[in-house]
Amino acid sequence: MKIEEKFINLLSLAIPFMVIMMLIVIVSRYVFGIGQTGLQELIMYMHGLVFLASAGYLVTKDEHVRVDIFYRDASKEYKHKLNVILGILFLLPVILVTIFYSFEFVEMSWKIREISTEAGGLKYVYIQKTLIFLLPVSLLLALLKILRTHKWK
Repeated sequence: MKIEEKFINLLSLAIPFMVIMMLIVIVSRYVFGIGQTGLQELIMYMHGLVFLASAGYLVTKDEHVRVDIFYRDASKEYKHKLNVILGILFLLPVILVTIFYSFEFVEMSWKIREISTEAGGLKYVYIQKTLIFLLPVSLLLALLKILRTHKWK
């Protein structure tokens, strides 16, 4: 098993924990009348972690969302060439823009050690905002893998 598959399998273990935590939030709110803001925010952080860190893996496995009217019946070679060209044309700019515009946003959050504005919320919002960088990093790794495995003919 490759290292990225091990990482994704480990990351997927967070999903059942999120479900259990959400059930705890729901039961405590509607049965006992107790709000669990911190737990709700932790679920949101975990969701961000799972979604942003696994985006690149899904691109490399060709499991991402697309409109594939012409793509689905094409040959494997054509699909790979299209992935390379469109990856450079569209994915690379998204990666660069995300890094460029989020850097100052995340940096400021760390400087002020941003905390939740909700009563009972977590005191680590700056960590959640740092998760933004997982998206461009995972997509860049995916694009590099696509470029590395492509053989031009």
